[in-house]
Amino acid sequence: MTAQSSKTVLSLDSEAVFSLKDGINFKKSPDDGKCYIIYKENGELKACKNQCKHQGGLFIKDIEDLDGRTVRCTKHYWKLNVSTMQYVNPPDSFTQDELDVVMTDEGGLQLVEVIVWDPWSADPQDPQELQEGEVTVTYLTHACMELQLGGKKMIFDPWLTGPAFARGWWLLHEPPADSMERLCMADLIYISHMHSDHLSYPTLKSLSATRPDVPIYVGDTSRPVFWMLEKSQVQLTNINVVPFGIWQNIDEHLRFMILKDEVHPEMDTCIIVEYKGHMILNTVDCTRPNYGRLPHNVDLMMSDFAGGASGFPMTFSGGKYTESWKADFIKNERKKLMNYKAQLVKSLQPKIYCPFAGYFVEAHPSDRYIKETNTKNKAEELNALIKKSAPGITTWTPKPGAVLDLALALMSPSRKAITDPPSGTNIYKDSWDFDLYVDELNRAITAEIFKHKSWIQFYYNWAGFKNYDLVVRVIETDEDFIPIDNGYNYLVDFMDLSFPTQRPTREHPYEEIKNRIGVMRHVVKNGLLWDNLYIGFQNRLSREPDVYHHQFWNHFQTELPVTGPDWDLFLQQAPSYQRSAEPQGIQTESGSASTLS
Repeated sequence: MTAQSSKTVLSLDSEAVFSLKDGINFKKSPDDGKCYIIYKENGELKACKNQCKHQGGLFIKDIEDLDGRTVRCTKHYWKLNVSTMQYVNPPDSFTQDELDVVMTDEGGLQLVEVIVWDPWSADPQDPQELQEGEVTVTYLTHACMELQLGGKKMIFDPWLTGPAFARGWWLLHEPPADSMERLCMADLIYISHMHSDHLSYPTLKSLSATRPDVPIYVGDTSRPVFWMLEKSQVQLTNINVVPFGIWQNIDEHLRFMILKDEVHPEMDTCIIVEYKGHMILNTVDCTRPNYGRLPHNVDLMMSDFAGGASGFPMTFSGGKYTESWKADFIKNERKKLMNYKAQLVKSLQPKIYCPFAGYFVEAHPSDRYIKETNTKNKAEELNALIKKSAPGITTWTPKPGAVLDLALALMSPSRKAITDPPSGTNIYKDSWDFDLYVDELNRAITAEIFKHKSWIQFYYNWAGFKNYDLVVRVIETDEDFIPIDNGYNYLVDFMDLSFPTQRPTREHPYEEIKNRIGVMRHVVKNGLLWDNLYIGFQNRLSREPDVYHHQFWNHFQTELPVTGPDWDLFLQQAPSYQRSAEPQGIQTESGSASTLS
């Protein structure tokens, strides 16, 4: 359905309109305190919300802007040219949504927001009384929850074993011993998006051995959630791609609806589950789901909270990226995220709130620096902040195996609605089978394709990113990001997709990316997305100037071809004499040195 409505968010009388100066004007609504930006040029007016599209930060005047057209976000310093409504830092990224400017007969104006119809309001259901034990929510680990909804069991985002993002993320919480059995008994599974802490192929491989036909539901994102299914060789036969904003009826009492994220529509989704008129809202990792419009007063809301799901700034060096600058930045970012989540929960007024989807750890010994630097928000602190600002909301800090009984929670906050795991239960993981998964990645090091230097040109032509002014140097390294003797060290000029031996003489943006050899070669060989490198902390970066190249990173993290490189064709075409030198310093499983060039 596409029904829409509109509402006036700000009114100015004729005197206030007359006083608008050329350029940028900041205005606040006296009714609700929300802020807006009005841009005036040659008598023409444009307007938008004073809210960054990235993560909802507030804009202020950009002191570096001499033309008076740009505002800067106080969160991540993104910049918006209000005259065009285009973001200029990062360049070529988002377009700001405009408000309609309506002039009144008296010379005043109204800013009008077009409101997309709330899809969950279709066929509304009155809440029915729940019996004790009828609806329970069991926390398993990270973003994985088991919902008992009458006679049906539904599981969210099962990551129960193995790492995520190559080898960068590992489970912080020990899942209950019967978690895999619970997964295999599920009536339906929801997977929110393709990131490997939500779409875990090691977990799904175990599932497919027992229940290949279990119904799995995903949103109809522009990049299919299961784009890697065939390559993974995981046999799942009942994957259902559903449209956004449409109720999916499971039985007489149970239905769900998947919503799209506005900031990352190519992959991020969230879900509303309704049972007998009682709603559970899981926003997962979404930044701005459903254009920022979500249901109020749901029975249970859960969302991410921790931060730290990015290589920035821990993996950066040079210029301002000192240890003290990184520490201050991370501290401020976590505080901003904490306040944003608390404000969001307060505005939506759920009866119960649970922070989850942030329980990961950089456990591998080689990532000790990341683990120590990449501090994260604590669920207990967020819940304390929510209780302070919205004392009527019940909060839940989950432990693996803990169970929330929704009927008891809704009867009275004083009733014991949460059952904690038995005393002595191991809450935190203390072993992760590192060698099993790292050895699997490192097997790519000795792949035949890397004995031919021309793999570089073949791979980047397959990737399909060009006509962009950026020169990147890629360097293969060991565990400590030290370049390997005879390892690949090459330049890519994305302006014309050439591979020069020296940096071009023209003025150009430049990035240097050092990648752990095993992970980089695994990514290249299998045509995987570079989030394994960047979000997984498997590279180290420097750049000049210090500008985020949105088009480049967005392409390599979300827009690579869904069909991997045809390496069989490559090997047929590659000259047999084009062999690499022997490397120094990297050992394969057998102990012999790998071949690099």
